[in-house]
Amino acid sequence: MNAFENPEMEITAQRAAKLLADGASVIDVREGYEREAGYIKGTRHIELERLASSAEQIDRDRPVVFHCRLGLRSAMAASAFRAAGYDAYTLTGGIQAWVDAGLPIEPDGGYVADH
Repeated sequence: MNAFENPEMEITAQRAAKLLADGASVIDVREGYEREAGYIKGTRHIELERLASSAEQIDRDRPVVFHCRLGLRSAMAASAFRAAGYDAYTLTGGIQAWVDAGLPIEPDGGYVADH
């Protein structure tokens, strides 16, 4: 168990896909080269180190799901945003779990880059 584990904020790839389809903000906190390799269509890219300074651009009135490659960075983000009053979640297992669940990434031929 790591310091960021919180069952209330951890969601599956399928639940993240449903939230995205329902209008939630889904934010990719990975590095630029990771995003270029493959990303979830409809998500925003804000690198983890720029997230705090971009918080005002994230809608407080709808759920926000953070994701990274495997889930650690996004768990840190979700934990911080929950503490600030957001309805925030982390995609457990990150984009790797998304791909493992058979969900699509962009562009065609996209892949999960190593961190």
